[in-house]
Amino acid sequence: MVDFVPRRAARVLLVDEAGRVLLFRGVDPGRPGEPYWFTIGGGLDADETPAEAARRELREEAGLDVPVEALGSPVHAEVTEYPFDHVWYRQEQEFFLLRTAGFDVDTSGFDDVERATTLEHRWWPVDELDSAADPVHPDGLAELLRRVTADA
Repeated sequence: MVDFVPRRAARVLLVDEAGRVLLFRGVDPGRPGEPYWFTIGGGLDADETPAEAARRELREEAGLDVPVEALGSPVHAEVTEYPFDHVWYRQEQEFFLLRTAGFDVDTSGFDDVERATTLEHRWWPVDELDSAADPVHPDGLAELLRRVTADA
């Protein structure tokens, strides 16, 4: 039986005017040969709401500073279980949708772990997500994006 570390997180589906989503490609230090793509986001700090965490992560990971109100309400929530650096996590995560004009992504706000484990970033057309060579997280991201951007 695996003992999971509980974690709460906020994630951002950052979509540009061309309908592409910003993803980062990274690796787990415990499995460095298995890269994967993931959305902006991370764990909540003490006394931080999911929207506040999403805003902070946008600033730290992409250099985009928006008012917390711009994020609105979460568009999706899920629980996921995963290993990172030989520790298993059970993460409750909420996703926020934010549309943006194109901009130069600034990763200078990365912490040491993010700098060591993030390989690159890319704006992905939704239709290309299902054929990505590396796994894309969360599972079913293309369908999620189609659903939440249909009326947005």
